[in-house]
Amino acid sequence: MNYQVGMISLGCSKNQVDAERMLSLLSENGFTICSDPACCDAIIVNTCGFIEDAKRESIESIFEAAQQKKGRLKVLAVTGCLAERYQNEFADEVPEADVILGMGSIGEIAASLRRALEKGERVISFREKSDLPLEGERILANEPYFAYLKVAEGCDNRCAFCAIPDIRGHFRSMPMEKVLEEARRLADRGVVELNVVAQDTTRYGQDLYGKLMLPELLRELCKIEKIRWVRLLYCYPDRITDELIEVIASEPKIVKYIDLPLQHINDRLLRRMNRRGDSSLIRPLLKKLREKIPGVCIRTTLIAGLPGETEEEFEELCDFVREEAFERLGCFAYSTEEGTPAGEMPDQIDPELRRHRADQIMELQMGIAAEIARSLEGQTLEVLCEGYDEEARCYAGRSYMDAPDIDTKVYFTGRGGLKPGQFVTVEITGADGYDIVGEEVVLG
Repeated sequence: MNYQVGMISLGCSKNQVDAERMLSLLSENGFTICSDPACCDAIIVNTCGFIEDAKRESIESIFEAAQQKKGRLKVLAVTGCLAERYQNEFADEVPEADVILGMGSIGEIAASLRRALEKGERVISFREKSDLPLEGERILANEPYFAYLKVAEGCDNRCAFCAIPDIRGHFRSMPMEKVLEEARRLADRGVVELNVVAQDTTRYGQDLYGKLMLPELLRELCKIEKIRWVRLLYCYPDRITDELIEVIASEPKIVKYIDLPLQHINDRLLRRMNRRGDSSLIRPLLKKLREKIPGVCIRTTLIAGLPGETEEEFEELCDFVREEAFERLGCFAYSTEEGTPAGEMPDQIDPELRRHRADQIMELQMGIAAEIARSLEGQTLEVLCEGYDEEARCYAGRSYMDAPDIDTKVYFTGRGGLKPGQFVTVEITGADGYDIVGEEVVLG
C-alpha cells in the first residue's frame, strides 16, 4: 500500500540532513512524502534535545502531531536527539509515539513505519550511535538552490555545558571521496550554495587521515563547476590553521564568512566550560582573520549565565562584544542540562538573570549590526535571490554575510522575473535594523 508520510524536523542543520536522508529512504521504499498533516498516514517528528527551549519545542510538536490521530493519522514516529537522549523515559512517558528510533536506528525508518502501519506493532529501537549512516541519498527539505553538506558526525570535545557527545557519539568523518560524491550529486540537482557542517567542522579528516583535512576538502569542493558558494559553519578556534585561512582567502568560491562559536572570553569561564584555548588564542585569531581575509564576516555564538559567572566576568563579555564588533552574533542564556558537568556545578545562576544577560548582549549586538549595515551604503554585493517577498513588496536574498536560516536578509527592488537561486548584483541603499535594503544593478 502507498502510505502518505510527513516530516517535522527541528533543531540544527545536522538534524535536518538526517531528516532528508530518512525522507529519501521512505521514498525509495514506496512511501509518498506529504506536506499536509491532515492527509498523512504517518508523521515523523525528528526532535532536538540540545537545550531546554529545544526540548520543549520538540515535546510540543509531538503532542500537536498526535492530535492528527483524531483524523487520518495512524502512526506517529519520534526520531532524533530528544528520543536518543531520553530513550529510557520515552516509551512510558510518550505513549502517543508508535515508533521511537534513536540516532543509530534511523536507517530502519521505512521498515519500522510499515510494521506499525500494517501490523499495529509499537516499534522501539536504539542501535549503537555509530550505526547512524554518514552518507546516503537525500530529499532536500529546503529550497533546492542550497544544501547543508554534513562532513562528519558526533563530537569528542566534551564542553562542560553540552550533551551532544552523549547524544550523537564519537566524532566520525565521512571519507573525502564520499563527501565529494554527495556534493556533485547536489550540484547536479541545482544546488549552487554548499554550507559545510559538522559538530566540529574544523576537525574534519583527522580521525581518518591523521591530519586536519578541511583545507584540502574545500579546495576539491571548489572544483565542482556548478557550485558558486561554499560556506563554513561550526568551526573551532583552536583548529583555525594558517592553511585554512589561506584557502578561505584565496578560493573565490569560498564566501568570506566563518562561523566561529566562542562561547565566552573570560579565561576562568572558558576553563569551566572545558573549552580548548583562551583569550590569548581568541583575540589574536580574530585579528589574523580580519588581516588575512579582507571583508571577512565573522559569526559567533556566546553563552551568558554559566554557573558562577560574576557581574565582572559578564561585563568583560560585553566589552569583548563592543570591541570586536562581530558582523553576526547570537547569545544564548545558559541552559542547565542534566548529565553535563556544568549541570552539576553548585553555583547555578537564576534563570531570569541568565536571560537578562543574554538579552543585554543581543541589545548590544543590535546596535553593532545596524551600524555595520549602514556602513555598507553605496557598496554593491552579490546576492543570492530567494524570491519575491509579498509582505515587503520586493525581492529578498542573502549576501555572502548571511547563512541560511540564521542570519539577516537583503531586501531589494529588481527588474522583475528574478528566480530563486539566481545571483544578482545589488547596490546597498540603506538598512532596516539587522536587514539591508538595496536595488538591483542591471549590468551591461
